[in-house]
Amino acid sequence: MTLILWSHPFSSFAQKVLIALYETALPFEARLIDFGSEASAAAFRALWPLAKMPVLVDEERGLTLPESTIIIEYLHGLAPAAGLLPRESGAALKTRLLDRLFDHYVMHPMQKIVGDRLRPDGKDDPFGALQAREQLRTAYGVIETELADRRTFASGHAFTLADCAAAPALYYADLVEPFRSGCPRLAAYFDRLLARPSFARVLREAEPYRQNFPKPRVRTSR
Repeated sequence: MTLILWSHPFSSFAQKVLIALYETALPFEARLIDFGSEASAAAFRALWPLAKMPVLVDEERGLTLPESTIIIEYLHGLAPAAGLLPRESGAALKTRLLDRLFDHYVMHPMQKIVGDRLRPDGKDDPFGALQAREQLRTAYGVIETELADRRTFASGHAFTLADCAAAPALYYADLVEPFRSGCPRLAAYFDRLLARPSFARVLREAEPYRQNFPKPRVRTSR
């Protein structure tokens, strides 16, 4: 089996898939995407014209799979013993729901805030960033309530797809809209994610790129 992951170690959605790969212990080749390199960017766009990372290629089966959740579902099929999806249908449905919660209501608004910091002067969207912060705070409250039953991980006591989504989403979200002071259960859950070897490894691999995280925009009064 030859699995190739096209990604970047600092990408939140790429980290989601890397966590799953380390949980399954499936061998793979990491193919770095560098949008600063014309050749690298062109090679990736030839593979996936939408140019959204990560993308997994299974050369043996002739498959090219974009989208982090789809990739992890595929990895689960290759290594079901890792338990990335529960066997029971109701528990699996809950896991998929929480995966969507972390992607759409934590990861995406976080990216909106970060993206606003990267816009050129005069092209920023302060109102959109404010809306994203409000959505993040609402999502934090939903997750805090979800964790009221003292579960270890997002959907129960086993580490699943939902936790692969949660770990990078919460890591970056906490940098732009901190949650520890108001959400003690969420904070404790995130600490358990930080202690997970697969996520700890992902963070170590991303460390050389940490300096590239955009700082908040300095707004001047007019």
